[in-house]
Amino acid sequence: MKNKITGRSAFLALLKDEGVTHLFGNPGTTELPIMHALKDHPDLTYVMAMQESLVVAIADGYSRASGKLVACNVHVAPGLGNAMGSLYNAQFTGTPMILTAGQQEQGHGLMEPVLYGPLVRMAEPLVKWAVEVTRLEDLPRIVRRAAKIATTPPTGPVFISLPGDILNSEAGIDLGRSTRIDARTRPSDEALTAFAARLLRAERPVIVTMDEVVKSDALKEAAQLAELLGAAAYQSSTPYGSHFLSESPSFVGTLARVQKVARDTLAPYDLLIALGGDPLRMSVYSEVDALPDGLGIVQIGLVDWEIAKNYGAEIALKADLKETLRALIPVLKEMGGATLASRAKQRLAEIAPKNWTARRAALVEQIGKSAGRAPIDPDFLVLQMVEAMPDNAILVDEGLTSSRQVTALRPHRDRYGYHGLASGGIGWGLPASVGASIANPDRPVVCFSGDGSAMYSIQSLWTAAHHKLPLNVVIANNGGYRIIKQRLLAFHDDDNYVGMDFVDPPVDFAGVAKALGCEAIKVSDPRELKATLASAFNRPGTKLIEVMVDGKV
Repeated sequence: MKNKITGRSAFLALLKDEGVTHLFGNPGTTELPIMHALKDHPDLTYVMAMQESLVVAIADGYSRASGKLVACNVHVAPGLGNAMGSLYNAQFTGTPMILTAGQQEQGHGLMEPVLYGPLVRMAEPLVKWAVEVTRLEDLPRIVRRAAKIATTPPTGPVFISLPGDILNSEAGIDLGRSTRIDARTRPSDEALTAFAARLLRAERPVIVTMDEVVKSDALKEAAQLAELLGAAAYQSSTPYGSHFLSESPSFVGTLARVQKVARDTLAPYDLLIALGGDPLRMSVYSEVDALPDGLGIVQIGLVDWEIAKNYGAEIALKADLKETLRALIPVLKEMGGATLASRAKQRLAEIAPKNWTARRAALVEQIGKSAGRAPIDPDFLVLQMVEAMPDNAILVDEGLTSSRQVTALRPHRDRYGYHGLASGGIGWGLPASVGASIANPDRPVVCFSGDGSAMYSIQSLWTAAHHKLPLNVVIANNGGYRIIKQRLLAFHDDDNYVGMDFVDPPVDFAGVAKALGCEAIKVSDPRELKATLASAFNRPGTKLIEVMVDGKV
């Protein structure tokens, strides 16, 4: 005889067995069975956020800062609707996530009661798999399959609809077992030899890295490849993670997300080595193509959709980056020999005056000239913030225009030390930093956000304060949507900024933070900035530092 168990308790037991330690949610009536069962699972921490978009973004931040599978629960059709923007972000970054929503009892749902909606159809465009449980006996198989799908490359969110009658039913069921697919594959010896031969034929190779470097833990190997070849290395034009070790002598910086600038940057090279996904993801349309004529591409990655998606590759290897680079580097050394070593030394000497370290030194000197300006120069704010941060701090970045120099000033040293907005859907930064802090209780977390972005998700501060997280939120207050002003002026030669200011009345971010239970500080004097930030970053608790910055376009 199988032990009898309720659907609600089985669901939580299954999540725990899949490695989930926190359930992120915002409860409603259809989720009450889960809330009722939580008392029997005290080792599963429930994290409440004050709106469903925050629930998913907090879970997203937790996963991105830990690499772990996450689970979050939202409230029927309107709750899933609220969560869609954050779910879009999670899909973009391939976050391994089990998203669930309570659903009305199956017979009752047929009558289309209040809050009812076709949850599976709603979720399908943004997830790898969507399903509704129709029998309690199927629940274990569905949860096990969902966890396997979410964590198998290409990783990403999945969705399960949980009708109330399933959660409240009781039966003797087999909970099954967890499965993880090991996707750490490497190419054949023949493919590695051909790939190495192509790299050695290149006179001026350039490396562009993407997020798979983080997911496969290949930061060290990517830097070794670059230094072995003496190749300049760039982060892709959407650098939303620690995609390269900044202090490597090969690292130059981040490719611009502007087609002509990216094209000009890549023009001197004769081979682009793409490590991971799309190396040239742009934003705004341009008649200029980002890829220079005649620039060949070779590419390695597990996500075959991203490989040669927009530009054909001479050689494309569907394989794990870390395993492939670990196998490729010895082959390159053997085939290249002393000639490669000599050439790499010469190439690195040519890169040295323009690599990340050299550029940073020049940038620090340039920014220092604005030290006394008021309102505070946003670049000066970033420099003071970076220099005040503890070495082991994690930075979550959604500063948009104010954070243009963040990756040029703060070095990437570990795979989970930096997380940036990826999809462009704003409001992600504050809740994501809450998740990152929950995932890393022994590391201070700094969230850098623009004022416009912050107002999409400001109530996530309550969750941080409630959990007494070591989180510091720095808001650059320029009084409006500066990025939209910049683009209106640049693309339309129009400086009539309708609907882009919030200065009448102004938003008091420090006041809002205090109302949500946080310590709050407002800074307008540049001379007070570094000391204020350093003090905040080295004290416990959740704090918001509102910095009044120059908002001119």
